[in-house]
Amino acid sequence: MPRIVTDQKTRVVSAPVAIIVAILTAGYMLPWAIAAVRGTHNAWSVFWINLLLGWTVVGWIIALVMSIKEHRILAVR
Repeated sequence: MPRIVTDQKTRVVSAPVAIIVAILTAGYMLPWAIAAVRGTHNAWSVFWINLLLGWTVVGWIIALVMSIKEHRILAVR
């Protein structure tokens, strides 16, 4: 019987790691997505803080807090 040779390898580690990286990548811009969906006035500020400082955990948390912060309502008389 002929032996079939393929380039397929067992993906014991690479597949789960790829899935985890994909989820984390989507979660990286989560604060900006929240700010954009909520329609906050500082959505672009959240975007830039998240993009530039989000790789630090503190920068990501700051962007998240900015995105979920309550809206200020200005009274017009």
